[in-house]
Parts: sequence; structure tokens; C-alpha cells
Amino acid sequence: MCGRYAVTTDPAKLAAEIDAVNEVPDVGDGTESATPSPGVNYNVAPTTSVMTVVKRHDHECPDDDPRLRIRAMRWGLVPSWSKEPGKGPLLFNARAETAAQKSSFRSSVKSYRCLVPMDGWYEWKKGPPDVKGKPTKIPFFMSPRDGTRLFMAGLWSVWHAKDDSGKEGGAVPPLLSCSILTTDAVGKLTEVHDRMPLIMPFDHWDRWLDPDHLAPSALFRAPTEEIADAIDIREVSPLVNRVANNGPELLAEVPNR
Repeated sequence: MCGRYAVTTDPAKLAAEIDAVNEVPDVGDGTESATPSPGVNYNVAPTTSVMTVVKRHDHECPDDDPRLRIRAMRWGLVPSWSKEPGKGPLLFNARAETAAQKSSFRSSVKSYRCLVPMDGWYEWKKGPPDVKGKPTKIPFFMSPRDGTRLFMAGLWSVWHAKDDSGKEGGAVPPLLSCSILTTDAVGKLTEVHDRMPLIMPFDHWDRWLDPDHLAPSALFRAPTEEIADAIDIREVSPLVNRVANNGPELLAEVPNR
């Protein structure tokens, strides 16, 4: 699973990095949005506003080729048919193997696929009992050994508030939300957890993000061991256990015990 991660770039820098249109409004520019502007965050948790990458046609020129776009979304997918956000389960992860069969994700699998950029993700492993005999969990951070950025496969949705007559629209802006796909862990990553986020290599982006066609079923499979072997695993401070803690010190490796 993937319940926490770190990202050390902002929307404008990411847009320049991957040649995308930045659609995340600047803080304080007066643009109304249901999702706050995301940015650098060393302890991203569900319900947080996060950066995503989508590929969509321009509303003004729908016949033009689709372009990469950076959008802010709530981490925790809200299906379009939900009566209101926050009333159902917190859908921050979706199993890649079964998402297409689940009512919450079925339509997103067809045409609302995204990427979630991150430097790496956190996972916890069972540790030895503490002095009182209570079980402990040891946090680890998984990130590319070469320092590059990861892009995880995700699904997204648009939720519209309805008025008393049941019609969409009104003064409330639409809510964009997303879920990160997970799959069986591969290689040495299985030593930390049996699940992992689904890494989407750059050469698969076009087919994954294509808004006009279904994604090949092969893209929902676990990554190769070659990809997993390129991920570094390091123990980090238990400071990450509290969402309120947020800083580069969370990524520092804990010396060998």
C-alpha cells in the first residue's frame, strides 16, 4: 500500500520539468478552487492536496492533441456519484488487479488515469517490542537510487455538488480527487511490505494517460524486478509517524542499529 510519501518540487517546477501546462492556481491569485494549491511536502498523507499529471484536450480546442497538465487533487478519490465528499471510505489506494471491477474506480480506469509524482514513499515494518512489551513499527523510505523522481499510476475523478433539485453546478467548484494504484511488491521491496505503489516508467506514459483510449492491461501489472532493484530502501526516523512533522529531516537515514 501507499499511505504516505514525500515530494520536493512545486507545480511550476514540475510543469517545466516535464513540459506540461501548469493548471494549479498560485496561492492568493483569487482563483476559486475546491482543492488548495499543493507544494513541497515531506509527509504527504491522505486528504492532502497533491500534484497530479493528466493528459487532456483543451476545452476551447477539443480537436487539438491532448497535452500534459499539472492539476491539484485531493488524495482520496471521491466517485462522481457520491452524495458528498467524506461520507464514504477513504479511497487513497486502489488495487491495480481489481480496480476495473470496482464501482468506485470503474469509470476512472476507462478514461481518468493520472500520474502522482513523488520523490519516494514511506512504509512501515514490524519491529521488536518496546520496553513495555508493546509492538513497534519501523518506518522506511523507498526512493530511486539515482535521485530521480517517481511517477505512480493513479486514477482520478471529478465530483460536482448538486443543488436541491439534484442538478450539478452552482457556486461550489468541482472537486478533483485521486487514488494511487498499488500492486504486489517486487524483489527486495517485499522485505518491507507485500504491497507497493505501481511505478509507471516514462515510456508508458503516453498509453497510460491517453484520454481517448483504454490503457493496455499490461500496464496494470507489477513492475519488473529491474525497476524494483533501482529503488533504495532506508530506515528513517519515527518522526514521520506524526503527520504534523514535516521537513527534510524525515528523509534522513537512521544509522545502522
